[in-house]
Amino acid sequence: MENLPVIAIRFALYAVLMVLAGLPAFSLYALPQRERSGAVLPLTGIAVTLALLGLLLSALGMIALVAAMMGTGLWPVDWEMLGGVVQQSAIGTAWIVRMAALTVALLAALALRRFPLPARIMLVASAGVAIVTLVWTGHAGASEGMIGTIHQVSDAVHMLAAAVWIGALVGFCLLLQPGRASQPQRVAIAARALEQFARIGTIAVLLIVATGLINGIILLGLPSLVALVALVASFYGQLLLVKLALFAAMLGLAGANRWRFTPGLRAGHAPDSALGHLRRSLALETGAALAILGVVAWLGTLDPGA
Repeated sequence: MENLPVIAIRFALYAVLMVLAGLPAFSLYALPQRERSGAVLPLTGIAVTLALLGLLLSALGMIALVAAMMGTGLWPVDWEMLGGVVQQSAIGTAWIVRMAALTVALLAALALRRFPLPARIMLVASAGVAIVTLVWTGHAGASEGMIGTIHQVSDAVHMLAAAVWIGALVGFCLLLQPGRASQPQRVAIAARALEQFARIGTIAVLLIVATGLINGIILLGLPSLVALVALVASFYGQLLLVKLALFAAMLGLAGANRWRFTPGLRAGHAPDSALGHLRRSLALETGAALAILGVVAWLGTLDPGA
């Protein structure tokens, strides 16, 4: 697969930026101020590592993109071509903004212990900007005119809503990780955070579905039987079906977490069993989310019209 380096880097960058924005956001809306310490939800080390990874992956991603455009390998780097893309294209401008935003995110991550609230807000905002710049590396970035603007805004909202969901999943996995979640206080915090996320998560899902429909109509046109048959017969359409199936699986797991496992955890009915079921469900949901990001990274290299 000739685009494998681009796909792999895109996938890793998506995952890093989603968690970098979503995890501190989770700590803001799901945890009160007294529970935002590293003892409850370790954030500083994770955020610093993710910001550094984001900078590295963005640099590698631009090199891989230029190499794919020229049909060459990643090494040696054609610095002249790389400079031209960075300076004279919308993708290059988005890349510069992303690198600046990730630098701010790194500084905010380093300041988390000294300025917990403002640093978290700055981290969420700067990581969110970095996510939005990914719009110009996908199909939405190639759209023009009013339709193009709608597509770009819709795609940005789609990714930000996904970051909220994925960041929450990582937050719950950290709260409930074995060896830490056995404490009754931590279990109570996780149960309350799950209740808090129920409202935010519902909004995120609605935004993902709405913007997904908008993006699909813009890319593929209004649905018809002939168009659907042609889409399913294409490799792009088959990957899209995989993405939709994974999304449906995430919805099913989220429903089980919300209405089956969380009430048992909160009420104290067989807490060890409820905790084990919840951990497994969250792990599966997180795995499905990562698989979706892999599919999205792959879809971004394919022509929907093909």
